Amino acid sequence: MTIKLFSPLYNEIGDNMKVKIFDFEDEKDLEDAVNNFLSSDMDLIDIKYQVSSSIYSEEQIYCFSAMIIYSNKE
Repeated sequence: MTIKLFSPLYNEIGDNMKVKIFDFEDEKDLEDAVNNFLSSDMDLIDIKYQVSSSIYSEEQIYCFSAMIIYSNKE
């Protein structure tokens, strides 16, 4: 089902579609990295954001991540 949903998008953009992944322990670091990566010479398709947490010993660990789907402007 996923292939059918994205096939018109793939047909339009094709091999020009790219992905960039960011992963940080602090949300401010993630925000800075994403803002520094974004530029006017790219067509932004989507940004997926995720937060996860776990406990290691008595320490709580957070993971802030983002996936940017984009293509370069021609």
